[in-house]
Amino acid sequence: MEEPVDTATAILASAAVLLRERTFDDISYRALADEVGISERTIYRQYPTRPHLLAALSNWIEQTCFPLPPFVTVSDFRAAVHERFRAFDASPAYAHVGARASAISPTLDTEPAYITRAIEAMLDVAAPTLNRRDRRRVAASLRYFSSAMFWARLRTGFDLDAAEICDAFDHAVDSVLAKLPSSATWARP
Repeated sequence: MEEPVDTATAILASAAVLLRERTFDDISYRALADEVGISERTIYRQYPTRPHLLAALSNWIEQTCFPLPPFVTVSDFRAAVHERFRAFDASPAYAHVGARASAISPTLDTEPAYITRAIEAMLDVAAPTLNRRDRRRVAASLRYFSSAMFWARLRTGFDLDAAEICDAFDHAVDSVLAKLPSSATWARP
């Protein structure tokens, strides 16, 4: 027996299906309502603006299509991001939704994303003497370089594939970490 799907999830799943055929901009609330089998008004109740829908769709796609493997060490982090970049290459339309959503102002909660908290926890272990300001700066840099936005910029701007983007990511991570105290443990795969 299948579990019932809530309306918000049904809307997001249907939007993801429509993304296979058209761009996000070409998905109207009317078409989405028809796909789900609900009224357009119900879509607006769940997602009052397109940025709300985009942010929610991006989060849903990230959780269902691009879950980030857990990591504790910098080496694990690199491997997790490499895996994610390969997944982005396999589903570029979905990855571009994530990239686009990260470029808009936040419309959902302001709680830090899982990846941000995981990067900060990794830095706490790898560089326990790092002061709070520098830890946040490094976490922000690593968060950006591991993002769909970074992948999309290199994919569309330079026509790089996942392997080349992974190389660029590794170089960027090395550059960020090289500026930190040598007491930190930065294992390279």
